Amino acid sequence: MIGPTEGRAADNGRVYQSGGDQHITEHHHHGDARTAAPGTAPDSVRRPAVGRTPVVLRDRVELLGRLRTALEDGRTHQVYVLHGLGGCGKTAVASEIFRSATAEGGRTGLWVNASDLTSLRAGMLAVAADRGAGEGELTAARSGLRAAADLVWDRLDRSDQPWLLVIDNADDPAVLRDGSWLRTSPRGTTLVTTRQVAAHWWPGAELHHVGVLPREDAARVLCDLAPESGTVEEAAEIADRLGRLPLALTLAGGYLAHQVIDPWSMAEYGRALDRGPEVDAIELLDQGAEYGSGHDSRHLASSTWELSLDALRTHGLPEATTLIQLLACWSHDPLPLHLLAGAGIGAVLPRPRVELALRGLLDHSLTRLVPGPPRCVRTHGVLLDSIARGTPGEHRDALLGAAAELLGAVLPDVTRPWAREDPPPAPFAPHTRALLRRAVQWTEAGPATVTRVLDCALRLVVALHRAGDYASALSVAQDAVARGTRLLDASHPVVIAIRQRVGRALYRLGRYEEAEAAHRLALADCTAAFGADAVETLESCVGLSPVLVWGLGRKAEAVSLLRRAVAGRTAALGAAHPSTLIARTYLLEFTVGPELDPVTGPELLADCRRVVGPGHPITLAAELNHGFALITTGHQRQALPLVRGVVAALERTYGPDHPKTLAARSLLSRVLAELGLLEEAVVQAELVADARARVLGPEHPWTAWSLERLAERRRAAGQDLDDRTP
Repeated sequence: MIGPTEGRAADNGRVYQSGGDQHITEHHHHGDARTAAPGTAPDSVRRPAVGRTPVVLRDRVELLGRLRTALEDGRTHQVYVLHGLGGCGKTAVASEIFRSATAEGGRTGLWVNASDLTSLRAGMLAVAADRGAGEGELTAARSGLRAAADLVWDRLDRSDQPWLLVIDNADDPAVLRDGSWLRTSPRGTTLVTTRQVAAHWWPGAELHHVGVLPREDAARVLCDLAPESGTVEEAAEIADRLGRLPLALTLAGGYLAHQVIDPWSMAEYGRALDRGPEVDAIELLDQGAEYGSGHDSRHLASSTWELSLDALRTHGLPEATTLIQLLACWSHDPLPLHLLAGAGIGAVLPRPRVELALRGLLDHSLTRLVPGPPRCVRTHGVLLDSIARGTPGEHRDALLGAAAELLGAVLPDVTRPWAREDPPPAPFAPHTRALLRRAVQWTEAGPATVTRVLDCALRLVVALHRAGDYASALSVAQDAVARGTRLLDASHPVVIAIRQRVGRALYRLGRYEEAEAAHRLALADCTAAFGADAVETLESCVGLSPVLVWGLGRKAEAVSLLRRAVAGRTAALGAAHPSTLIARTYLLEFTVGPELDPVTGPELLADCRRVVGPGHPITLAAELNHGFALITTGHQRQALPLVRGVVAALERTYGPDHPKTLAARSLLSRVLAELGLLEEAVVQAELVADARARVLGPEHPWTAWSLERLAERRRAAGQDLDDRTP
């Protein structure tokens, strides 16, 4: 060859150049470059490749005992799989078993990271080298001339020492299956950690779930890491807020332990976590990561679960990401599965793909099933906060709107009367409050979506109130008002409606001054926003009236408000509209005079029975108030059968302890006493007093009033007995 050599190669081409004769033999290997890549061997397979190890491994006593017993018994041909949510401490358990097996059990410990194929392959070949494989064998395996997995397991089977092999972070079991990397051996035991719970990936293996820690142990984790930062109880409160997830506890403890300039106490850290939108709780957690581990996504609350979602996307399930983002709109409390079957989910997910997406989340331990009834899914709160934080802004309005529609579809229908057989509304309270919280956090939510979220809150508050759960109704309503005022306006119709429910709940809880203030402010805002005769304004008039009569003794003002409400509702809705009937029922109660009005009560009862029907709550309230009018005007015998019937109907509808039933029973006790039926009057009064003390509490004004009436009945019954004693 004469002249310069100027050959060039491109892409995968090769140019061989020489100034003399050469004999070239080229051997081609075809296949996936990933499987042929030799990878970089780990620094060691004799030590666990873990991040921050626990100061003390808390809890896990039963699991550790079972695994240690298996190793001590010399069991072989066995694979144990530790599965669970990312961050729940699977690797920490494996590390402790590794330590125990090597330091106390006389086994050789081998540790391989299986987070990806390259790491697994390099680690397993390093295991083969550790067990005596020669350089030629390893080179052949790396280059693809020899089956790498066969070499590894041949060397493990021929090991002169019993061993424990830990395959850590095997979150994509396909990596193990494709090369047949997971096998059993007569010389040792294999322990796998994974987020993948589906049993079909682990045939013949013994599976163990690793979950969150018990409260006391979770608190101890924080105290182990930051012993000078606070008390065990303060640590327990933080642990509760973090769902007792070991990763979150480790990050929180790391933050508390390593602050130098302005160290926080546990109490300060807990307050920061609860500060809502002012503090990014996930970012605060990540600040507790060890220096130098900032790029290890497995050790960060903001990114550890993205690994599982990435795997699901790789396997053709991008809908799993959308579904977990939808779940992040709700609470970590159990969520009824039938909620996900609603038509509203089609706005963000193809309905035929929902089942597959949920199965993917379950298989990767991103959520879990809770037995019913009703059957539910439950997702960890820190995971939900992390997912919500990372949800793209352009998707948030649609997700929040779909979540509100799906929740609204399963909330009680408050347009029909409540019955004691109805599903309890309380389980939906945490999900409604979480929706409210997300509506504030996700500033991309539009007014229409926010209104739908607040409408869910309003319906829940009404349902809780009707069920007699006034404390929960008040709590949800106050939360909704605070967030709704911030998102819309204090005079927005849905916010006004919730504010009126705040006043009603306060009244039922015996907090009369607060109830009056809430109703008066709502009345003033309604008048300014909608006008004096608007339906919203008249609702405030009706809500304020019983507070004035029974709580504050201002009957004249209450009657004036009710006359205004009756007149306004009659003009706007008609005299027999259910809303007008309610106002007329209150007015009948508050305007009873010394003489019986022969028209008002019977007319009201006739209208109620005709419009809403016998046995309807409005009809029963009208009958009870007519009975009150009869008793007050001296017609006790006429009132007795009417009041008895109302008590029986309310007990069937609401149950014996519902406040409405107790109010009717109290009136029954009165009419019995006035008719001289004192023994039965005492029995009825005892039922009322006992139930109110149990349901409302001993400090409630109605409980005190009931105890006074009971004492009166007992004194009267005792005097009557004395009078009849010869």
